[in-house]
Amino acid sequence: MTTCIAVLGLGEAGSEIARDLVAAGADVRGYDPLGIAVGGVAARGSEAEAVADADLVLSVNSSHDAMTALDNALPALRTGTLWADLNTASPGLKVALAERAAASDVPVVDVALMSPVPGKGLHTPMLVSGEAAQRYADLLTGLGAEVEVQAGPVGTAISRKLLRSVFYKGLAAAVVEALRGAEAAGCADWLRGNIAAELAGFDERTVDRLVDGTRVHARRRADEMAAATEQLQELGVPARVAPAARDLLVELRDAAPEEST
Repeated sequence: MTTCIAVLGLGEAGSEIARDLVAAGADVRGYDPLGIAVGGVAARGSEAEAVADADLVLSVNSSHDAMTALDNALPALRTGTLWADLNTASPGLKVALAERAAASDVPVVDVALMSPVPGKGLHTPMLVSGEAAQRYADLLTGLGAEVEVQAGPVGTAISRKLLRSVFYKGLAAAVVEALRGAEAAGCADWLRGNIAAELAGFDERTVDRLVDGTRVHARRRADEMAAATEQLQELGVPARVAPAARDLLVELRDAAPEEST
């Protein structure tokens, strides 16, 4: 039996996923408020029209529009239709979606897309949580998706993704800020090579050293990051990551004033 899937949001991510679903043999209908059309996807005029006869709904719009999309679709959703929220929203919002849909006997699963969608589409690794997570996995893996079920309620999957984002996006921001400063100081090539060499040697022991060293040497490192912030300002480079690091180190310093040598 052909799976009927509604895709809400046909932007960069939604359009690639919808296109791959069509290629995999699913019966796909879609809605996007901007009127975006995707080959093979039956265009519908609203969220309600798109979900009316769907077995599975993929909400791939944005965190800001996630609740609106659900509210607009609810009157037309059949009992038991599976609602999958693929947006990068907070765990709290994912829980609120599940609670809103529960009154209509519509199960919600929380899907975290674990890598950029462009170029991967339906094959983007997905982490899914919620009571109906296995049902979601069964439906999409049968169409070629890479889905991992994460034990726990709605909000668990996105929580893991966002905590990883604190590190990964924070690291990216630190690299960008440091290289801006290095370009202004005339040593960008040196710093780029230094960063690459440091990252190449990372392992679990490195993580332990970073965490333990930050706490043990908070006093000295707070002074160091205060100086780094001043340098960026002297170079005319906006300082955001450096002062944030300084403030965290000051907090740790004040919590444990005695520093080991």
